[in-house]
Amino acid sequence: MNIVFFEEVSFTIAFVIYIAAALSFFVYLAGGKEKAGKFGVIASIAGFIVHTAAMILRVIESGRLPFSNQFEFASSFTWGIVLIFLIIQFYYKFSSLGAFVMPLAFLMMGYASMLSKDIKPLMPALQSRWLTIHVGAAVISYGSFAVACGLAVMYLLNRKNMHKADSKLPDAEAYDYLSYRIIAFGFLMLTIVIVTGAIWAKYAWSRYWAWDPKETWSLITWLIYSVYLHLRFNRGWRGKPAAWFAVIGFVCVIFTFVGVNILLPGLHSYK
Repeated sequence: MNIVFFEEVSFTIAFVIYIAAALSFFVYLAGGKEKAGKFGVIASIAGFIVHTAAMILRVIESGRLPFSNQFEFASSFTWGIVLIFLIIQFYYKFSSLGAFVMPLAFLMMGYASMLSKDIKPLMPALQSRWLTIHVGAAVISYGSFAVACGLAVMYLLNRKNMHKADSKLPDAEAYDYLSYRIIAFGFLMLTIVIVTGAIWAKYAWSRYWAWDPKETWSLITWLIYSVYLHLRFNRGWRGKPAAWFAVIGFVCVIFTFVGVNILLPGLHSYK
């Protein structure tokens, strides 16, 4: 029995619990069973605690934060999604949101499970204090955009039924406004990601920007959310157009994280 074993077991248990949470939220949304919704919340909290334990064990194993390769960031990305969801659930009690967010969490967790879990020494470019700030901000930013996407999908799929008396879905305006606030926060964190990444690149590669594929797609994602916030703030964009922007923005986030590493390898393509 060693730390590696316990980390793998904790990771697997968290994965299974996240799936159970997602299924429970679907039952709650489809059948209106309050117990299913409560179980989904409890399962999400339990999965988050076990997942956090797995990440702590990873830190103990490696002697650093779990931010240095695809597996570690995919796991951290999942952790960020669940964290933001639980914060929203704590303040707003939008249990139905779990049916749209927890599937994103377990899919990302599933992606992480297919990646190499080997712990290797940090390459020179990653041996920097900027790693924690840069990647930590990315985890929170991406998690925020995932939850905002979940809210947007809820709006697009259910906007005609949101005012039914027996609906388990909050009012449409609540979705719209909350998605906007989460995107604004995620955009702030993404800005920190890009700025710290540029500073880090100057130290690591003697340049602030080199149009590396991941740098380029991070900028594209930032511009998409910039347009969203501009149109929202200055033109009053709400409802369906804003929801589609939130979905498109998150698609870019996923491509920046997964697609770039597979299709457009570059300096940021750490395995």
